[in-house]
Amino acid sequence: MNDTVLAMQVAVVVYDGIFDSGLAAILDVLSNANELGGQIHQPPTWNVTMVGPAPSVRTGAGLLVTPRPLADAEAVDLLVVPAPAGSDPSALLDHVGGDDSLSVRNLIARTRNRGTTIASACAGSFLLAEAGVLDGLRATTTWWLSPAFRARYPRVELDHSQMVITCEGITTAGAAFGHVDLALAIVRASSPALADLVAQYLVVDERPSQSAYAIPSALAQSDPTVAAFERWAREHLAEPISVPDAAKAIGVSERTLQRAVQRTVGSSPIRFVQDLRIERACHLLRTTDMSMETIARKVGYEHPNTLRVLLRERTGKTTSALRSK
Repeated sequence: MNDTVLAMQVAVVVYDGIFDSGLAAILDVLSNANELGGQIHQPPTWNVTMVGPAPSVRTGAGLLVTPRPLADAEAVDLLVVPAPAGSDPSALLDHVGGDDSLSVRNLIARTRNRGTTIASACAGSFLLAEAGVLDGLRATTTWWLSPAFRARYPRVELDHSQMVITCEGITTAGAAFGHVDLALAIVRASSPALADLVAQYLVVDERPSQSAYAIPSALAQSDPTVAAFERWAREHLAEPISVPDAAKAIGVSERTLQRAVQRTVGSSPIRFVQDLRIERACHLLRTTDMSMETIARKVGYEHPNTLRVLLRERTGKTTSALRSK
């Protein structure tokens, strides 16, 4: 039998309205890691305990969970905070800032003060930010909640360039099923070989970024200036786009436009236009037989190689792979 290293003590926080799949992903990946560890030398192990603010909590799908008290998380090595369920940003902000989540936020703050590692995914990052533990750090959350996150937590450096981000002992992951990526990252931090083994057995791939899944128009609707800019830009994608011309066309100053786009989507107007062009190019690749030269011209690029490079940078895929998809 292989020798094992000392087990990591993990507390997974559960509360009313928690996202069922997120909770299950964390538990299942760590459970499989424990079971598959016998196939490698000196495998790490994880002792996982669910803790919560009440003796019984009800998940977002209505399942009852009976956690141990939050006090049982005071001496753990890792605190994991799965996301709340739901898709309404306003309801999410009410929840993370309200009395119902106060005990969880206090636990997060105490855990951070002790220097204990913390991990969360998707909208769970809002609970961490509300507790104040993400101020001054890089973090991520699900892409479509990013406008609400940036508006409420301007001191957090929100970053969608990676699916999982670790910064000064806090790990966050994006998107609802980013809980799988988060759990694999937890395993990978102790054993890359075991993380690969778990991913193979569960047939899951770790996605490097969620930026390829973001829908620019969904982000733009959070701000009327950005929404107007998006509509104007889509009408002029095949042309050279000037930010001053765009600002004039929608009736705002260039500075106002730049600030609105940065505040809402976290990028410059030019970068946002590139996102629109990439989105349109991907659609044409999937739905037409147009040549790359034709598609490049339709989205404002004179040389198809320029588009090819951008597609690879933003999606991680070649044009042939995008077309076959």
